[in-house]
Amino acid sequence: MGVLTKHRTTTAAGVIAAFVLVLVFGSPPYVDWARDNANGGGALDWFLTLLTWPSWNFDADLPVRDIFAIMLRAILVVVFTAVFLAVLAGQTARNSAGQLLSGWAAYIFAGASAGLLTAIIQSNPSTLGAFQAAAAGAAYGLFTGWIVGLATFGSPGRRG
Repeated sequence: MGVLTKHRTTTAAGVIAAFVLVLVFGSPPYVDWARDNANGGGALDWFLTLLTWPSWNFDADLPVRDIFAIMLRAILVVVFTAVFLAVLAGQTARNSAGQLLSGWAAYIFAGASAGLLTAIIQSNPSTLGAFQAAAAGAAYGLFTGWIVGLATFGSPGRRG
């Protein structure tokens, strides 16, 4: 694993993990699979469904604003992960445990921010809807951000 992490920064490692999470678990085939197969009341079914939150799957019957918001949410999760990791991992994460926690926190903040901003773009926006979207994004980040945190674990921090 040292070879894989030798030349990448904490931010790059987290962004790659966020991109893979959004690309794989937000994809239309996975979203459809989760809808059809993860419909029980157990914790695993809930988690498999939660993984679909930043989906880039859209219905052609939706208004253009909603389709744009759905696509933008998936993009913003990755972009905000990069921004928050750059800020959090810059000076605060000098050791591996700090990198794990800053990667996890960055994904929580990224999910909440992406949910909040895209709720404003959707058709019929409301303050309550924006708060609910931010809460859903934060919950997504809380329960999946450990994956981003693990990806940043042990990677060299930025120098300079």
